[in-house]
Amino acid sequence: MSDTHFQPSPQLQYVDCPAQPGMGVAEHRMGVWAWGNASNPGDHVVVCVHGLTRQGRDFDVLARQLLARQAGITVLCPDVVGRGSSDWLSNPLGYQIPVYVGDMLHWLSQRHARQPIRRLDWVGTSMGGLIGLILAAQPAQARPFPLNRLVLNDVGPSLPWPFVERLRQYVGQPLVFANVQEGAQALREISVGFGPHTEEEWLALSAPMFRPLPQGGVGLHYDPGIGEPIRQLTEETYAQGEALLWSLYDQISCPTLLLHGTASDVLTQETARAMTQRGPKAHYLAFEQVGHAPTLVNPTQVAPVINWLLA
Repeated sequence: MSDTHFQPSPQLQYVDCPAQPGMGVAEHRMGVWAWGNASNPGDHVVVCVHGLTRQGRDFDVLARQLLARQAGITVLCPDVVGRGSSDWLSNPLGYQIPVYVGDMLHWLSQRHARQPIRRLDWVGTSMGGLIGLILAAQPAQARPFPLNRLVLNDVGPSLPWPFVERLRQYVGQPLVFANVQEGAQALREISVGFGPHTEEEWLALSAPMFRPLPQGGVGLHYDPGIGEPIRQLTEETYAQGEALLWSLYDQISCPTLLLHGTASDVLTQETARAMTQRGPKAHYLAFEQVGHAPTLVNPTQVAPVINWLLA
C-alpha cells in the first residue's frame, strides 16, 4: 500500500438464514463484517468466527494485516446469531452449536454458488473454533465449498466441566454501564485470560461489545438468552457431546493450526497434546502469559497466524 497509515474498514453485510424447525429456530438475519474487495472472485477467503460472548469485530487487527500482506484476499467475520449486528432468536434454546453450523453452511454454500470460492481458510476462537471443527469434518457432499486450512484458537474437542460451570455464573447477566469506557474497564477485570494489552488495544477490542440502551448507558451487545442452553447442560450430555467432537476431529484432513494460551482453563495440555497426535495432527503454537483466549492483536500472535494462512 502506498499509504502505510491507511486503515481499511469493513462493510457490514446481512445474510438471511433459513428456519431450523428441528431446533425450534425461526428465520433470522446474520450480520457479516466483510473486509476487502466485494467484487473479489473468491480466490482466497478467510472466515474468522468469534467466541461465545464476543462478536466479529474481534478480528479487526488480523483482517487489516491480512489485507496489507496479500492483495485480493477477502476476510469475512460474522456476528453469530444473537450477537452484535445479528438478530436475536425468539427461542433461546436455539443458541447451540448445530444451529450456528447450519447458518454457516447456508451462508457459505450460497456465496460459493454465486461466486465460486477457490480457497477458504477458517480461523475460529473458542466457540468459533468448534463451529469450524464440525464444518471441516463434513464430507464434500454436505459442504460444497472448500475448507483448506483450519485455525483452532484455544479450543479442542474436550472442554473441562469447571469451565462450563464458570460460564453459567456470568453469561447472560444484565450488566449496565454509564459509557463504553466504564464497560471496557469492567470487561478488563474479568478477562485476564486475554493477556496484556495497551489501553488503546483494549478499548478497540471492547467498544464493539456494547450497545446503547433506551434508558441511557450501554449494555453488552448480545442476547442474554445465549446462556440458557449452557444452564441446561448436564455432565452426562456434555460427555456425550465431547465424544462426538473427538470423532469429528478424527475425520478432519485439512492442515490444522492449534493456538494455545498456556494458562488457559479451556484447552488443557493433555487435550492439546492429543490433538497433535490424532486426526489432522495439528501444528501446535503456544503463547505464554495468556489464558483463554489469545486475542490475535499482539504482533507475536498475529504474525505466525498470517504466515501460516499465507503459506
